[in-house]
Amino acid sequence: MWLASRRSSSQIVHCAGLMVACVSLATGLFTSDAAAIDAAVLERAKLATIGVLEDSQDQRTPEKPGKILIRGTGFHFRDGYLVTARHAVEKHASQGAIIPTQIRIMTTDLHELSAELVGDSAFMDVVVYRVTEIHRTKLLASAAFASTDVQSGQEVFTVGYPMGWGPTMSFGHLGNTNTFLQTVDTRLIQADVAACSGNSGGGLFNDKGVVVGIMHAIIQTERDDSTAHCSRMGFAIPAMLAERIVNAALEGKPLAFSKMGIHMVAVKDGTKWRMAVKDVMEPAKSAGIQKHDIIIAVEDTEIDDAAHLKNYLIERTTPGQRISVKVRRIDTNLTFTVTLGGG
Repeated sequence: MWLASRRSSSQIVHCAGLMVACVSLATGLFTSDAAAIDAAVLERAKLATIGVLEDSQDQRTPEKPGKILIRGTGFHFRDGYLVTARHAVEKHASQGAIIPTQIRIMTTDLHELSAELVGDSAFMDVVVYRVTEIHRTKLLASAAFASTDVQSGQEVFTVGYPMGWGPTMSFGHLGNTNTFLQTVDTRLIQADVAACSGNSGGGLFNDKGVVVGIMHAIIQTERDDSTAHCSRMGFAIPAMLAERIVNAALEGKPLAFSKMGIHMVAVKDGTKWRMAVKDVMEPAKSAGIQKHDIIIAVEDTEIDDAAHLKNYLIERTTPGQRISVKVRRIDTNLTFTVTLGGG
């Protein structure tokens, strides 16, 4: 678990609407990093970015238009498909959070358009909508997902609507690219870009204008009138994970994740804390893995904790794939081949 600090005022906050978002605060946040990025790249990212509008229509006076209120951010992927954070569009009802089948969005050049739901993943906090065909030509630019993973120290920027205002840009660098919060069941990328409520779902771009992540949450370390819902410690869903969700939605297929069939518990292995098997089920059981085995590695990747293993299975495997799992049983290292299940 990634912790903000030990101060009692610290808290993890989602990045949208009233929950709290990830985006730039103002154009005044430009740093020397901006000068290293081509102006055409910045303009294209801005044009690809959209604002998710809040439904402000008063049902008692339907003849009067509602106010323009932006609650979150997203970006145009291609062919009218829009990507944003699931919690940036959620509506809360008596039965819990629901995803609207239609949303309204605002383009950078102030076109208000409607978009229909295509698919979503609560597991990864990603949702896909598509602008109605007649209006797709009004989306003047698109943003592609990065084909490779990111590295710490990499220059990045984000475009969005902090506190409903914008679009603005913020520049920074990546920190830990393999961190975890309790807000989502996958790893997150830490980015030191200015972030505020309203930019959930916005793209985190590299210096080429390619999306390396989707803004998800911030860790808020101070709470006063001037810093409410803002931080320079932002977190994003990695592009390689988000793209799997988007592609599954575009294909109209549910995204299946690999399952190994073990529950783990932290134990001390000499001076190092490792993960041991607490309960074993299929397919790990048939492969020979037993209760109390200490998980050492999957393929060539050393496993540090349960989140690390879950992340490896999500990102690097598919159901039906055969993987080698190295364990320590008492004083002996053993390697088993597991054919992964799905679900």
